[in-house]
Amino acid sequence: MAGIFDGLKVLDLTRVVAGPLCTQILADMGATVYKIERPGEGDDTRRMGPFLPDANGCDSNDSALYLAYNRGKQSVTLDIASSEGAALARELAARCDVVVENYRVGTLARYGLDYESLRALRRPTTSSCKGWPA
Repeated sequence: MAGIFDGLKVLDLTRVVAGPLCTQILADMGATVYKIERPGEGDDTRRMGPFLPDANGCDSNDSALYLAYNRGKQSVTLDIASSEGAALARELAARCDVVVENYRVGTLARYGLDYESLRALRRPTTSSCKGWPA
């Protein structure tokens, strides 16, 4: 079944709960969401319980919280703190229709991933999804 956002491409630069929930709703409605995760760590919710049980009934490494907020997304491991990673993220942002982020104010400017920098590449719709005052 086609979703209302079929064909919409979203770059997900969010983490923990508020931002991933926002982009999860977009994915549920048909958008293609590219979730950027840190190498070696991934999203913080990967380490938050509850964890799904394995075949023996013991906790696995699969966080139910992570899976709930990130289902249906395309996970991309990228170090935006490196010049190469930031350049790849900018290239991906230029191909997306929407960029959603929930970093502290000013953080993405260090990597050339803030609204002003991305606007120079293309005019994506940018949303900041903060769970606390900025």
